[in-house]
Amino acid sequence: VTDLNFSLIDTAYFSVQKCFGLPAGLGVWIVGPKCLEKAGELERRGGLNVTYRNLLTMVAHGQEYQTIETPNILNIYLLGKVVEDMLMKGLDMIRRESKYKAAVMGQMIQELGWLSHFVEDPKLRSETVVVAKCSRNISEIIHTLDTHGFVIGAGYGQYKPEHIRISNFPTHSKELVERFTDVLSLV
Repeated sequence: VTDLNFSLIDTAYFSVQKCFGLPAGLGVWIVGPKCLEKAGELERRGGLNVTYRNLLTMVAHGQEYQTIETPNILNIYLLGKVVEDMLMKGLDMIRRESKYKAAVMGQMIQELGWLSHFVEDPKLRSETVVVAKCSRNISEIIHTLDTHGFVIGAGYGQYKPEHIRISNFPTHSKELVERFTDVLSLV
């Protein structure tokens, strides 16, 4: 993971169920001045369908400290607490721990004969979602892990019956990942 030059990003959107480890249903949208300028330009030219739910309407309401609909207050509160924890831990520590946990899972995949990396080039692998090809019954593996308190996903689309997806989010401790690899090695 490298540092980002945020001046090059006009807008970013993400959901909180991934790296923040929160329930699904809340999205965060970060909008820079260039994106707002472009939205205004599009609206003036008639190229922006201005409805109740659009960027310019949301910004106008936000300037009045209002929302266009009732937000998920509990999820926003929890997001604030998770972000506080992340800020206390610090970006460097989160990155180091993510690399460590990805390496632990990568080593586990190499050691288990029935798993292999889906993305073969290590430089192209995600550190936050580990995807492995599996030569065993995926449903049985997912069920067994579930009985030990671990939830993992199957692959997407055509890969569903042969891949597993293991999240490696900042909310997962190094100890949890180590325990997970211990359990998986016994499956």
